[in-house]
Amino acid sequence: MRRVADPQQTIRARGEPMLWLCGGALATCLLMVAGLLLFVGWNGGATFWPRPLMAVALRDGSTLLGEVTRDDTYTPSAERLAELPDEWRTAATVAVQSRGGTAHRRLLRTGNTGDHFRWVDDFAVTAETRPELAVVIDRRASVEREAWGKWYGYLDALLLDGEPVATTPRDALARIAKEHPAAMQRNERIESLREHAIGRLADAEEEARLAIRRADLRHGANSPQHGLAQAAFDALRVEQVQARKAIDTELTALRTENERWQLRLRNADGRTEKLHLADVVRIHAPNDLSLAGQLSVYADRWWEFLTAAPRETNQEGGVWPAIFCTVLMTLLMSLLVVPFGVLAALYIREYAKAGILISAVRVAVNNLAGVPSIVFGVFGLGFFCYIIGGSIDSLFYPERLPNPTFGTGALIWASLTLALLTLPVVIVSTEEALAAVPSSMREGSYACGASKWQTIRRIVLPRAMPGLMTGVILAMARGAGEVAPLMLVGAVKLAPRLPFDGDAPFFHPSRSFMHLGFHIYDLGFQSQNSEANKPMVFTTTLLLIGVVLFLNVTAVWLRSRLRRRFVGAQF
Repeated sequence: MRRVADPQQTIRARGEPMLWLCGGALATCLLMVAGLLLFVGWNGGATFWPRPLMAVALRDGSTLLGEVTRDDTYTPSAERLAELPDEWRTAATVAVQSRGGTAHRRLLRTGNTGDHFRWVDDFAVTAETRPELAVVIDRRASVEREAWGKWYGYLDALLLDGEPVATTPRDALARIAKEHPAAMQRNERIESLREHAIGRLADAEEEARLAIRRADLRHGANSPQHGLAQAAFDALRVEQVQARKAIDTELTALRTENERWQLRLRNADGRTEKLHLADVVRIHAPNDLSLAGQLSVYADRWWEFLTAAPRETNQEGGVWPAIFCTVLMTLLMSLLVVPFGVLAALYIREYAKAGILISAVRVAVNNLAGVPSIVFGVFGLGFFCYIIGGSIDSLFYPERLPNPTFGTGALIWASLTLALLTLPVVIVSTEEALAAVPSSMREGSYACGASKWQTIRRIVLPRAMPGLMTGVILAMARGAGEVAPLMLVGAVKLAPRLPFDGDAPFFHPSRSFMHLGFHIYDLGFQSQNSEANKPMVFTTTLLLIGVVLFLNVTAVWLRSRLRRRFVGAQF
């Protein structure tokens, strides 16, 4: 007997099409995320790998030396071919026709020896080689030439007091490897004297001036307090003259020693120039490096990027201040948002009675989560910086006005602004976590004689902790990547001084700060040489993803420990 299929047992009735549709959507999302991470990781991870140098002889008689960063196939127009010199227009036309009307070109990075980048058509090349001992030099800004960045060319000799001590490239590279660490130590000492020793003298003198102005504002210009402050300032100036002489003497000795060592260099076109060894950050010959040498240069560049301060308008050096301040701001934001978010969720869920007011509050919290972040930045600038910060300056730092102390963008105001931005996330997640705690556990606590607060503190909150941590994780992920509000409340292009230092009170929340997200924006959209900064954009993006991932993994680890302790709190 033929069996009739039950219509309730069809594939559509059992929901398999929707199951496949949802699974396919999830797989597509995962592929897009994985593709984005792979794209950023590949481009960011390859930034510091030493690429081979190529010398290209062109038909116009010039020679270029640099790294090939990109290649492209394009269709040259008739006007483009007509602009070529007569002596090689025919060869270019034949080359284009042999490729079906297209031409191949490469983008050559020639460093700071003219044009930073230059497109080179294959039909314009007469010969190309890979010079074995061509060098790449990462250099600091020079006072004489104001040149910085990468330099590509040839090393002729190493000079001491104008006399060559190594006349072949290999001998010069070997001698530089011995002398360069001492030059770097002298540079570090010079920077330490300029930033710390001279900086402390300048800070002390400024504090003495402010003490005079403070006495003037509080007691009058003819008061004894004003006279004492003026006498202290004069005595300090006398002491600083001797201290400044000792610092200047040491600086002069260090700079004189640095000026003794020079490199004699030769460009690709044959022009020679000299460069002080102290201006060299790193020098290597990529075409002559073994795999171990390439790995050494790669690791050294990464170490500099992670631990050094930026230089040359953020295009060279490292991003350590941005890493430190990004993590510090995210942690401060979390410490500020969690108490307010938890207390608000506790009141809404545990204490307040259901009604129109509580419903309106919930609607407001949900709407607050959809407000554009730049609006929070404008609010933070107006309320935190100008109103609260300005009031603090008027009450506690009147002698510094009109120069603001707290009445401008600062780390503390940025943290508070992002705390306000992420507050709805913490409130909603905490409220859901509180609702997930079984009512029977509350009732059992009340039956044992516990008060409402004792029940919340000892029963409800511990078991809602994993859900609370979920809100903190979401808040940290969003806050660490925000840029728009930070542009208004404290993030700046360059701030090498960290909020922590050795001067009392050791923590300075009123300072401006660097942020990895703002650093990416500055490199990608505010630089005059965006092509040279493109690899650094990918590298900084990769680093920001790594920082956010590290913070989130730490929070997830804490949440998992709490979840294992209170299994009943899962939701």
